[in-house]
Amino acid sequence: MRALLAALLITVASVGQSQDFGSPATLPGALSQADFLPVEEAYRLEVEIPRQGELRLYWQIADGYYLYQHSFQFNLRAGGDRVDLDVQLPPGTAKTDEYFGDVVVYYHSADITAVPARALERGTLTVTSQGCADAGLCYPPREQHFEVDFAARTVAAIEPPGAATVSRPAGPVAADASLLYMLLLAFVGGAILNLMPCVFPILSLKVLSFARGTDHHRHLHSWMYTAGVVLSFVLVAALLIALQQAGRAIGWGFQLQSPGFVIALAYLFVAMGLSLSGLIGFGGNLMNTGNILTARGGATGSFFTGMLAVVVASPCTAPFMGTALGFAVSQPPLVALLVFASLGAGMAAPLMLFSYSRGARALMPKPGPWMETLKQFLAFPLYATAIWLLWVAGRQTGVDTMAGALAGALLLALGLWLWGRQQWRRGLALACLLAAVGLGTIRGADNDASGTALTGDRIAWSEHGVEALRRQGTPVFVDVTADWCITCKANEAAVLLTDDLTRAFEDHGVAYMVADWTEHDAAIAALIRRHGRTGIPLYLMYPADSAREPLILPQILTKRTVLRAIEAVSSNVSSNVSSKKSEVADIF
Repeated sequence: MRALLAALLITVASVGQSQDFGSPATLPGALSQADFLPVEEAYRLEVEIPRQGELRLYWQIADGYYLYQHSFQFNLRAGGDRVDLDVQLPPGTAKTDEYFGDVVVYYHSADITAVPARALERGTLTVTSQGCADAGLCYPPREQHFEVDFAARTVAAIEPPGAATVSRPAGPVAADASLLYMLLLAFVGGAILNLMPCVFPILSLKVLSFARGTDHHRHLHSWMYTAGVVLSFVLVAALLIALQQAGRAIGWGFQLQSPGFVIALAYLFVAMGLSLSGLIGFGGNLMNTGNILTARGGATGSFFTGMLAVVVASPCTAPFMGTALGFAVSQPPLVALLVFASLGAGMAAPLMLFSYSRGARALMPKPGPWMETLKQFLAFPLYATAIWLLWVAGRQTGVDTMAGALAGALLLALGLWLWGRQQWRRGLALACLLAAVGLGTIRGADNDASGTALTGDRIAWSEHGVEALRRQGTPVFVDVTADWCITCKANEAAVLLTDDLTRAFEDHGVAYMVADWTEHDAAIAALIRRHGRTGIPLYLMYPADSAREPLILPQILTKRTVLRAIEAVSSNVSSNVSSKKSEVADIF
């Protein structure tokens, strides 16, 4: 039994690596630090005095980069006193930003006029700005200093007082402030992962195990669990980096594009659920699965439980994760590994909190029979997850494969039940388990059922389709989703496919396009990478004007967020988008 479960864990961890994720000859390489411009090249500022008593600040912004309107600050001093400025900001582009929410940004250029409140002969101007790249890197706030001679109408750039005269390296190396901010985002995103339905039962049972333990027991197991989680995230990061540098366009959750991995994960959830229900026993709680790898104690079990938590978290994407992971893949490997380690630390943080905080443990009820009842109840979310994963496998490969996997799950349950009976039944149990594995690897012939079913006015995504609709004056909303993405499905059910949003898309003439990444698609992978993400969901709102960049919406949607994005890219005039779509139906 121990060998069988160990093999099952190894299979779950490795089967996704066999999936063909595209050819290096056809896919562009992964983003690297060299792909980003130095800040002085991304944002070129010229300050001039076009007429007496007036300053003009003109930024030339490289393609794919933007500046935040709210981050501009202008400080003019003359004779040690600050001089008020009447600043006239041009209209910008509305954007829903993961850092600052709803903001206005400038693409391509920003032309700002500033008029001093009183006449001056000369002064010192300090300009503060901050910008980001669409591909995922944000620069720290930048200060520039100028000596202004209004009488001679000349402006000269100067070093700030006390600035060092040593040369600074070119290129947007992750500044300390930006790196710390990304590490914080990764930490918070990892902590939120614990609320996902795949992970919550595991965390709950580990917390319950602290109810009767000593302080030494709690501290040891929490540190071993943390080590397992962090190491697993670092291993995932190393695999992602290696495959991306080899030209593979992949991201978080890529292994779920492999039906073999999906079915193996479903079998694991079935086995864990049966253990929690008390129908089978492995000499201890299967949530402490790692105990099969050690003959004494449970510390090793906690370590492998942490690794298991990362495996089952792979279908989920938490808020802030997209930003942090997008930043990670644009940095050198050491920085990327550090971001993934922070993600793991955040995921392990709640358990550490319960381990060391008496106040947190005081919120738990006293130990009693309710703990066994709760353990049995937590089996049902695992069964539900297994059903969902088998549905995903059916969507990827067809109903025959799903039926075979269901039969395999039945044989798996029978085999595990027989294994705990009399010794002479072990051979029959092993035969059932092997048959379950065999059924799980059979793929049916009707493998054309993959993809999200498009209903109503939703149409399949393509680059040409987006361009054609925008040329006709139609804004486009692109929903990059997958059947295995829990966050995607939650957003669709709660926001995107509701009557209110469906009516809003129709009233504003916005075309709804679906880019389905349930199975690997090189074009969709390139779209995700182009917008600085490593995984999904990804939501893009394209204005009708093809010269304007799309708005990138947050990964966790609200109706208000989507409605504001719709209003930002379209007029309030009702139009019939279906007639426009029919004119370009030949390209879909």
